[in-house]
Amino acid sequence: MSEKKSEKKPMLSVAEALDILLAAVRPVLDVETIPTISAFGRTLAQDQVSQLHVPPMDNTQMDGYAVRTADCSSGQARLRVTQRIPAGHVGQALEAGTAARIFTGAMIPRGADAVVMQEQCLLEKSEGADVVTINHVPVSGEWIRRQGEDIRAGAIILPAGTRMRGQELGLAASVGLANLPVVRKLKVAVFFTGDELAMPGEPLKPGAIYNSNRFTLTGLLQGMGCDITDYGIVPDSLEATRDTLRRAAQQHDLIITSGGVSVGEEDHVKPAVEAEGRLNMWQIAVKPGKPLAFGEVGSAFFLGLPGNPVASFVTFLLFVQPFILRMQGVLDVAPLSYQLRADFDWSKPDRRNEFLRARINRSGGLDLFPNQSSGVLTSTVWGDGLIDLAPGKAIAAGDLVRFIPFAELLS
Repeated sequence: MSEKKSEKKPMLSVAEALDILLAAVRPVLDVETIPTISAFGRTLAQDQVSQLHVPPMDNTQMDGYAVRTADCSSGQARLRVTQRIPAGHVGQALEAGTAARIFTGAMIPRGADAVVMQEQCLLEKSEGADVVTINHVPVSGEWIRRQGEDIRAGAIILPAGTRMRGQELGLAASVGLANLPVVRKLKVAVFFTGDELAMPGEPLKPGAIYNSNRFTLTGLLQGMGCDITDYGIVPDSLEATRDTLRRAAQQHDLIITSGGVSVGEEDHVKPAVEAEGRLNMWQIAVKPGKPLAFGEVGSAFFLGLPGNPVASFVTFLLFVQPFILRMQGVLDVAPLSYQLRADFDWSKPDRRNEFLRARINRSGGLDLFPNQSSGVLTSTVWGDGLIDLAPGKAIAAGDLVRFIPFAELLS
């Protein structure tokens, strides 16, 4: 009786692979306190609570006149102007029958209950005094920003896990937070395999190509605020690859490689990881990017990306970016996607989950880059994002498709 051949293990779906990655994450726990002005791109380690109201006092939204609404019911009230209140100054209590000239951001004087914008007022001199005619019937609270209407003292304004952008920095500053506790920078080692690789500036030998992945991946990691060690191009040998893995594992949280994770005789990364650590996942049903590897070497995580430039770029966005965000303490790592109209036909579906490079045209539909090869890096510059196309699915012009903008994937 003949022995049955072992069945080939099915490839993981994109969702299954991402679930495995995120379930394995060990978030960085080390915290450092840094000046708020330097916290762009960093992740908050603790909830931030406001100690004050914002605004801290009732103030005006407009340049105009602070008044008592009871004095302005006629629609043409004439009021004596008794004071001038610029922003940063405190006025006197407003007496009945008077108005205060007031400027945007200034504190509302006691007794006033509305502000009339200057365009609805006429200022003139009468017997040597300033008199304003209010050509409007204001309602109580008009053009007044109330104390605490934006933020109340004691409120959590920025929860732990928030990734700081310009607007978050401004919000922290608005409540007087000069310093912020953030997760320390993730330490990431990168190296690239392939004897055919050369660096820009070097002459290209026969059969050589320039190492674009080194620039793409380090740029993406810089954008995520990582502390990067670049081990450069490693020779195509098992021993050289194992040696680099050992050195990188000693002082990094994550090791990322590009190339050498397929099954060719010169693909040494996969066996090197298996020799120095363990491989937890390999081969995903995704196009481009099937030979994605995930494992551990020592205490460091390992992610091996394909060598083809578009495959490397796409797998970074789909898998590495959310993995790093979760390591940094960010909880919600799923990108927003949108249903947009396809203005093209795609009649050659693949059995894998495809991610097609496309861009939004002026009519709000999607145009497809004509060459979807995994080596055509120009498609990533031309495009606005990726169409997430389910396995075996074709597209006809007019169909709605799931579109993930690069702006969501590069956050």
